[in-house]
Amino acid sequence: MSLHRGLAFALISVLLGSAAQLGMRWSMTRLPHPEQLISALSNGSVDVSAVAVVLAAILAYAVSMFTWLAALRDLPLGRAYSLLSISYALVYVLAASLPLFNEAFSLSKTLGVALVILGVITINAHAPPLRRAP
Repeated sequence: MSLHRGLAFALISVLLGSAAQLGMRWSMTRLPHPEQLISALSNGSVDVSAVAVVLAAILAYAVSMFTWLAALRDLPLGRAYSLLSISYALVYVLAASLPLFNEAFSLSKTLGVALVILGVITINAHAPPLRRAP
C-alpha cells in the first residue's frame, strides 16, 4: 500500500468528477429539455459544442471511476471516501466563481462547505497509519 499513490489517485478522481459535474451543468443549460430533444434533433437546432462537452464529461466520469478504483487499492475506504467530499467544495466554489455558471455564493452554502472540508481534514489528520494487506 502506498499512501501517496492512493491520495494522488483519489484527488485525480475528485478533480475529474468535479470537472464532469461542471461540464454537465454548462451543457444542460444549452441543450433542449428531453421532451423537446427529438424535434430539436430533427430541425438541427442542437448545440454541437454542448453535446461534445456532455460526451467529454461522461468520459471524465469513466476515467474518474477507474482512478477511484486505483485509490481504493491503497487507501482505507473511510479515509478515501471522505476525500470525495472535496468535490462538493470544489464544484461549489468554481460554479459560484465563474460567471458562465450564473451561481452565487451564500453564507449558508459557504458554511456548509467549510464544515465538509473541516470533516475531511479531521478524518485524514487523525487517521491511523496505513497497514500492509496480508
